[in-house]
Amino acid sequence: MSTLAVSSDRTDRSTAARTGDRAVGVWLLSVAGMIFAMAVIGAITRLTESGLSIMEWAPISGTLPPLTQAEWERLFALYKTIPEYQQINRGMSLAEFKEIFWWEWIHRLWGRLIGALFAGGFLILLLRGKIRRALTPHLIAMFALGGLQGLVGWYMVASGFAERTDVSQYRLAAHLGLALLIYAYVLWVAFTLLAPAPAVSSGARGLRLGLRAFAGLLAVTILAGALVAGINAGLTYNTFPKMAGQWVPSGYWIREPTWLNPFENPAAVQFNHRVLAILTVVAALGLWLWARARPLALTARRALGLLALAATAQLGLGIWTLLWVVPVWLGAAHQAGALTLLGLTVWALTRLNPAAETRTPTQG
Repeated sequence: MSTLAVSSDRTDRSTAARTGDRAVGVWLLSVAGMIFAMAVIGAITRLTESGLSIMEWAPISGTLPPLTQAEWERLFALYKTIPEYQQINRGMSLAEFKEIFWWEWIHRLWGRLIGALFAGGFLILLLRGKIRRALTPHLIAMFALGGLQGLVGWYMVASGFAERTDVSQYRLAAHLGLALLIYAYVLWVAFTLLAPAPAVSSGARGLRLGLRAFAGLLAVTILAGALVAGINAGLTYNTFPKMAGQWVPSGYWIREPTWLNPFENPAAVQFNHRVLAILTVVAALGLWLWARARPLALTARRALGLLALAATAQLGLGIWTLLWVVPVWLGAAHQAGALTLLGLTVWALTRLNPAAETRTPTQG
């Protein structure tokens, strides 16, 4: 075979690989969009106190909603057996039960749709030869994490069936944390497949380490927000910047044992989330100023600028939500803002290209 023919063959294979990567990237980006929507629906489910309305784990039969009056009555009777109904919603009508039921049903249905989109897309792209071998371990890991998320979701819901009137804030944080991990993982692979690596930036290495630390801080801040939601801490101390006229609430350490206060005391939980949110904004602005002083690719500089802008906007949205005593639409918007900020963090990480870059899913 001539040198020209070999070169042409390699070019054809490279073009086919790029085309396949784009197809896989678009598919994964659509999955990430579905996960984003799932997290927002989950926030609405929590804010409307709807999460305990379905007391059965039925992955297949639960796809359909109740179709008869008898089935509605049966599910409502199950709900009447748990503390949430007996202590908070006693006397609720069937029509009122349906209002909370639909949000939980939509939340579960959306999770099934994500699974169908992922599995269906994987099979179609695999049969069309669009998935390279190097991507397979990542896709298998995503599928496994998605299955685990379903189990963690049920584990969370089950915590509200016996003695509590809501779900455990710890299990809620675990459920959200796993969702964040899956979302960031899917986005990272999608971005590296869809967007070519930017030019090498000599000033990127330190910034990349700083941005990874920022990602950790952001994750802790969002999980602290899950604790706020889990114990309804946002419904108290609805002033800013002070809490009941104090910079640090006097009730921060009132619970015994003392070490439980940061996790179970509304005053402490809300204060911690406030401090972490402010630190997150300061860190984002610091990274942006650092980027302005370093020789970076234009895409990297813009990514960090967007990150700083989004972090500032998210803080403002959080304050607005607090001052208005957490209306459902604002709480859902605040959740969407957190996912947007995480997505921009992942994007910024893929735009920082130091001289000795690690391998990405697009390689191999």
